[in-house]
Amino acid sequence: MSSTDKRYATSIDLPTEDVFRNLQNACHFAVDIGGSLVKVAYCSKLHRKTSHVRDHKEDNNSIYQILEEDGYTRRLHFIKFETKYLHQCLDFIRGHLMQSKEFMLEKKNIKATGGGAHKLDKEDEMECLINGRSGVSFVKVESDTKYERIGGTSTGGGTFWGLGSLLTKAKTFDDLLELAEKGDHKKVDMLVRDIYGGEYSTIGLTGDIIASSFGKAARTDKENVPCYKDEDVARSLLLSISNDIGQLASLYCRLHQLKKIYFGGYFIRGHPLTMHTISFAINFWSKGEIQASFMRHEGYLGAIGAFLKGAEEEDTERYTWGENFAGCSGLSSSNPLLDSRERSSTFDMLELDKLEKMLQPCSLLLDPNSYLPDTVDLTTDTAAREYWIDCFSNSVDKTRDQALASQTGPDVKERAEAFKQKYLQRLQELNDNPCAYGSLTVRSLLDTSSHCLSDCLFTDPYSQLKHTENEQALKCLPQLLCKLDGLSLEELQLSLAKGLLAGNVFDWGAREVVDIMENQDFGFIEAQDKLQERPWLCDNYEEWHQRLQDKPHKCAVIFVDNSGADIILGVFPFVRGLLRRGTKVILCANSRPALNDVIYSELLILVKRVAEISPDIQTAYENGTLMVMDTGQGSPCLDLRLINFELVELMKKQEADLIVIEGMGRAIHTNFDAAFSCESLKVAVIKNRWLANRLGGDMFSVVFKYQKPQKIIAAKS
Repeated sequence: MSSTDKRYATSIDLPTEDVFRNLQNACHFAVDIGGSLVKVAYCSKLHRKTSHVRDHKEDNNSIYQILEEDGYTRRLHFIKFETKYLHQCLDFIRGHLMQSKEFMLEKKNIKATGGGAHKLDKEDEMECLINGRSGVSFVKVESDTKYERIGGTSTGGGTFWGLGSLLTKAKTFDDLLELAEKGDHKKVDMLVRDIYGGEYSTIGLTGDIIASSFGKAARTDKENVPCYKDEDVARSLLLSISNDIGQLASLYCRLHQLKKIYFGGYFIRGHPLTMHTISFAINFWSKGEIQASFMRHEGYLGAIGAFLKGAEEEDTERYTWGENFAGCSGLSSSNPLLDSRERSSTFDMLELDKLEKMLQPCSLLLDPNSYLPDTVDLTTDTAAREYWIDCFSNSVDKTRDQALASQTGPDVKERAEAFKQKYLQRLQELNDNPCAYGSLTVRSLLDTSSHCLSDCLFTDPYSQLKHTENEQALKCLPQLLCKLDGLSLEELQLSLAKGLLAGNVFDWGAREVVDIMENQDFGFIEAQDKLQERPWLCDNYEEWHQRLQDKPHKCAVIFVDNSGADIILGVFPFVRGLLRRGTKVILCANSRPALNDVIYSELLILVKRVAEISPDIQTAYENGTLMVMDTGQGSPCLDLRLINFELVELMKKQEADLIVIEGMGRAIHTNFDAAFSCESLKVAVIKNRWLANRLGGDMFSVVFKYQKPQKIIAAKS
């Protein structure tokens, strides 16, 4: 660090490497300058390795060649500091940017919004708030370009901070939040039961509703000492302001006939108590008709909006930013040296990675606005949270060893150990504070592992294992297809369903199955024998069988799961059956690696190899009735809010009327309750004993869930 760097770092008391991560690779900055705090969003260019496969016809002993190459990704970071340090910090940033090759080559500037933005390249504050997805005023948003401010209130985060500083010993926002978490507002607030001795049922008020904020504050004990503490005052103040915001928001919604409110701004800051209070107030005043939602990066919306506006001016390509569960920034206090163990339960800001594809909601969803991918919320389900965090903690050594075996080099052992420690640290943080990064689900825990591996430059630890299993499965395919062709139609349909299930047993992400595969001679026949006997745990096979007696589907969209036996011996025979009925098929695979899931570049080659064995597959692939698409995702689970927009357009063009979701991650952990506007088939074998028992089954219980198109139930007016 130069002497200039040290001077600025000292003057604003910032540990530069911790606060401004990857500053030397920064290429674009945007700031939101408020009265108290400055919020910064900046993008850096990071070195990453990429993994893909290539057709390798020259080598008859290999179905494809595995390639690993150097690559780069763009990541969006977040940081905040007190506005009084603005000039020093901007000088520090500019000093680094002038030395940054990325910044100089791309000739970037610093975009700004907020009250103090006149000092820089200013952007309209409301427009930036909309680009960043809403704001702190009450703004009615009808589209990306059509919005208006319909009202506001002077009572908010500044009020909480200001009054809190006057009424308590706390001086920072986080000090107040920490006090509020420990306080008992009932010692300060007057409740309905304090006035009426219980509930006031005539007007629908329960006894614990606040009748008067700070209504008891004047009371003292016999020695004239207040009957409350700073903690109680802080909690009362937080509830008072949160309730006020919730009530005003619900009234504005009623006035403008709106049903949803998206909250942002630095007052909320991901604080569970604040969100609960606002949600309760909105539910109370709207009688359950209005829904409250909270932005993950709510404190940085203005900065994100300014960044996106600058990015749009310089890059016309369509793409999406996705959360990186391995990286977080945005410190929880204006004092950046605050130890993480002393933090309140505010959210850290997950960093965002630039994804290659523009992602959109799946067009087959019944109602994209109400769709939630995750089946279980681990923030509220304590037993499930404890089990899954413990489960992933216990399996981290196997993942590290797999990563270690996938690469060679002088630093591979060090990187593998770094992955382990990084992932365990994140799991511990989530165990201590489940709300630390927003919603907590099995999907986010799995994705955190994948992102940590990628950050440690492990692109696809299971690539060689997948290659071997694909080769073995292809050798078994001719005999399997021959056997299926000898069955009656009724026997064939059941065998195709069971084959789809048996293939799904082979999952290197399931600990119990891994133990079996590592210690036994375990093949496709053995997997079929492991399946639960009918009736299955969830058994809609008879409805599916009856549907197959009717006219063929126009187009089936199949989200596939694992490599090897799953895709080759399970999915492809099932696909062949649909094609023979006259149904077009779109096979959808991950764009990026996750566990032993088949990825798009692998699937393209596997289709060709299967076509060499099956004339039906070859004909369909050549004439375009069998299509292969990438989902734009890189997860063992499936979030249908964010899939490749080209896939969405293809679904519409082909008039898809059947969606098939396969695998425990995609059909159980996510999408088990998902509703679709077309027919759906969710298929999985439960390969986790704890989960099976919780669902009322046992290991290798079967889910075969077929549903006809569903309809949106109109909400009551």
